[in-house]
Amino acid sequence: MSFATRFAPSPTGYLHRGHAFSALTAFRAAREAGGRFVLRIEDIDATRSRPEYEAAILEDLAWLGLDWEQPVRRQSEHLADYHAAIETLRERGLVYRCFKTRKELDIGRAPHEPAVPYRGAPLPARQEAERLARGEAFAWRLSLDAAERALGGFSNLAFVEEGAGPDGETGLIQARPETAGDIVLARKDVGVAYHLAVVLDDALQGITHVIRGVDLFEAAHIQRLLQALLDLPTPTYRHHGLLVGPDGKRYAKRDKAQTLRELRAAGVTPGALRAEMGV
Repeated sequence: MSFATRFAPSPTGYLHRGHAFSALTAFRAAREAGGRFVLRIEDIDATRSRPEYEAAILEDLAWLGLDWEQPVRRQSEHLADYHAAIETLRERGLVYRCFKTRKELDIGRAPHEPAVPYRGAPLPARQEAERLARGEAFAWRLSLDAAERALGGFSNLAFVEEGAGPDGETGLIQARPETAGDIVLARKDVGVAYHLAVVLDDALQGITHVIRGVDLFEAAHIQRLLQALLDLPTPTYRHHGLLVGPDGKRYAKRDKAQTLRELRAAGVTPGALRAEMGV
């Protein structure tokens, strides 16, 4: 299979230097390998995604000099694919309804999972039926216990890292999905969750190399498990370092990092920005 990678932003804000660095890194890797560069819009969070942010993403990437395959895949247009996968997992007894609230699980900001990995179990049928009858909200969680039984353990799960993890991890990496706990695969407010959507999209789009920031290295462990459970191919991973600002903090939307739109308005050229970032 020929080399294929992607840049997959969420249209929940404007792109900043960190996004530009990651997009350019993936784009350059595709060009050097004579492969494909795919742009995917990860807009499954309907509460925060905005059309104006998506339009700005396309404008910013074109300004940087990138081009990509058409059509662009928008996750919001493929929810049926994700729900079908959840139904497959449900039929195999690999997911369960979890009625615990975010407060009960002590969930703060990103990455939206508790500090201590949560492992639970389905409620007794009668109790679950009563809560459903009351209309209580629930999330579909992946059961690590059930997944471990289905696969005969996690010892055969591994992925190849061509970049480096936060502690220098590289080469063949033993996957440790237990570090994530029973992750949410779907809930009412955001529909399908990131981990499930991304592994399905990568498989459907023929992505051979996932090139992204090292802040997502831990996600590879649980994504490797989902690939095994859904019989999907495992791409090669290449995590890269993160750009940091003068204050030593990485650029982030939530910290109001200077956007590419603002840089452009200030007269910064794409060439100057590339030179500054070394890409």
